[in-house]
Amino acid sequence: MALDCFLPGKMILIDASGWSDLLLGVVIGALKPPAPMLLERRIATTSFQPPNFKSKKYLDDSVKIADEIVSVMQPDSETCFNVCSEFVLSKIVNHLQKQGFKVKKVQFTGELKQMVDDAYVRWCVEKGVPRELLQDKRRFWSFLDWVAQSPHLRESLVKTGWASWDRKWREEIFRKHLGLESQFKENK
Repeated sequence: MALDCFLPGKMILIDASGWSDLLLGVVIGALKPPAPMLLERRIATTSFQPPNFKSKKYLDDSVKIADEIVSVMQPDSETCFNVCSEFVLSKIVNHLQKQGFKVKKVQFTGELKQMVDDAYVRWCVEKGVPRELLQDKRRFWSFLDWVAQSPHLRESLVKTGWASWDRKWREEIFRKHLGLESQFKENK
């Protein structure tokens, strides 16, 4: 690895948020230090739903975003891309290397991680998810309960391509929903 990979003007950081969350898709962000401007793009929820999830459409979407990052940030041949090791970004590494760029997989991107996490939270709030559900980093159960309150409306926001969704969680939210409805009728 060349020494210039550690010089701020010769680095572009790429990270993602939302990969392990039940709701929506994924936000990918890129930062070219020392500039504080974030390039932020979303991989749609539909890429994580059948039939797209099985074909891993989200990986192709991430490559399109990487091409946009290159177009906007104009890296030169000495620029090193530090790409977070999340699976949703895995295809970006080879794609950038094939274009002749230096690429390093990293575990942590520093302030960029918080920026993309904030962007994912903003997206959730835009879609009607209560902000208080987004405070905890482990929010799977909160999201599941929220979807169960109105599954016919909210299931479209879920990453339904996961095998566990059809095998377990979908039935669970509808069972909870029916329980909530019967509880409501009893209280009338």
